[in-house]
Amino acid sequence: MASESAELSGAYAWTATLKGVYYGPGTISTALPKLLDVLGGTKALIVTGKSLYNKTDVVKKVEGILRDQNRYADTFYDIGEHAPIAGIRAGVEAVKKSGADIIVAVGGGSPVDAAKAIIYYLQKQRGGEFLRQIAVPTTLSAAEYTVGAGHTDDSGNKASVSAIELAPAGIILDAELTLATPEKLWLSTGIRALDHAVEHLYRPYVTPPQKVLCYGAIADLFKYLPKSKADPSDVNVRQKLQIASWMSMWPVRIEKYSAIGLSHSLGHKLGATYSIPHGVTSCLTLAPTVKLQSRIASAENKQWLSGALYQLHQPSTGSVEGDVAKLGELIHELVVNLGLKSNLEQYKVPKEDIPVIAERTLGPQNELFGDVVSLLEGIYPSA
Repeated sequence: MASESAELSGAYAWTATLKGVYYGPGTISTALPKLLDVLGGTKALIVTGKSLYNKTDVVKKVEGILRDQNRYADTFYDIGEHAPIAGIRAGVEAVKKSGADIIVAVGGGSPVDAAKAIIYYLQKQRGGEFLRQIAVPTTLSAAEYTVGAGHTDDSGNKASVSAIELAPAGIILDAELTLATPEKLWLSTGIRALDHAVEHLYRPYVTPPQKVLCYGAIADLFKYLPKSKADPSDVNVRQKLQIASWMSMWPVRIEKYSAIGLSHSLGHKLGATYSIPHGVTSCLTLAPTVKLQSRIASAENKQWLSGALYQLHQPSTGSVEGDVAKLGELIHELVVNLGLKSNLEQYKVPKEDIPVIAERTLGPQNELFGDVVSLLEGIYPSA
């Protein structure tokens, strides 16, 4: 059986669709026309969420740029949290009605993933080439770097679509557009980016260069998230965080399926079923998952995880296992200091559901079942 380790052998390729990542405060005004020229987009449908559309001027700014270019088709903003399938179906119809030949997704992970799902189902309906997407993220969730899209099905369960053509063809990281993002959403999606970076240190088939980028992301997220909480108006700090989010989920076209980490898998099961935002699920599950890895991870994965302490200028405990457990404790402290500590009781997750959540996360008769049950029990206030 082939090893899942990418330490000494493996493969890497950039996502096939990506034609450019532009970053910098105020860069939307020049980057969006450039990307439209490169991609040949003539009529753009904006896909966004209701709050961003109704409560900020972010979408209006993007609309204005498209209108100045005579490339504005329409704005579709019926995208809710976790991208419900009803909104995606309506989005497919909006594309057809508007005659758009490109999508500009503005917002967090839900609009970006919804745009991917809209593109996927539209192509299934009419065949031919996939529409392309330009992503303009306003959170740190990093959905814009992946080929897959999570959404919620008619039963309220997590569903997904995936194709290499779904990865955005252009990405614009303009920190000025994030200033209206609510503090809890901004900071919690920063922990989501930390979740990406940490779990990539032990996820199968992740290459060493990607892991080194994750070390950079971990260091910058620990450094700049508290600074952003202290001064939410500091655009330069917010730009550093957008770049850290990019490093946490560096674009990659994988040859083999790579199972997501335990914290992500738990987050998927908790998020869709109990309406917990993805950033918040990472605040709940990442620290205890890392502590569990100090016992169950392979020797190689423990070494990569323990190496994060050096990036954080923290002394070793004297053992690899102790260092991994310490990383988990540092993550917990960061979550607390950012004002993001919560528990499963607050989100009305019944304790009697724990065995079901654990089994849905791991599959039946998994040897880690008891460990994951204990982990989930520890995310209640009485624990």
